[in-house]
Amino acid sequence: MAIKVDPRCRYTKTHEWIRVTGEHGYVGITDYAQEALGDIVYVELPSVGDHFSQGEPFGNVESVKAVSDCYAPLSGKVTEVNDVLADNPETINEDPYGEGWLVKIELSDESQLEELMDHAKYKKYVAEEAGA
Repeated sequence: MAIKVDPRCRYTKTHEWIRVTGEHGYVGITDYAQEALGDIVYVELPSVGDHFSQGEPFGNVESVKAVSDCYAPLSGKVTEVNDVLADNPETINEDPYGEGWLVKIELSDESQLEELMDHAKYKKYVAEEAGA
């Protein structure tokens, strides 16, 4: 299975991605995560203004197989949620790095980016996890 990664993103070991632009970052789940979950049928997202610490659950994604928590890749405040997902959660399956983003956050500590994997390290991590 060929897993897509976006070279503009940083990745967590729990399969979330963040694409930082200035003081904000878009957050979603990776292609690998959506592939493992299968058809996504429901998404529970936080409210604008909610604060999360790095590694803290901020919502969940429900598929036909399971419910999975989503963890904040960096600490920050939610400034926007992807309202499209309420009626069209399958957007995550179709475009995990684009229209399927979950939340936009205002970063509290940009230095935390150093703790995340770049796309090459993440690809290697996924291959090892998959036993390839």
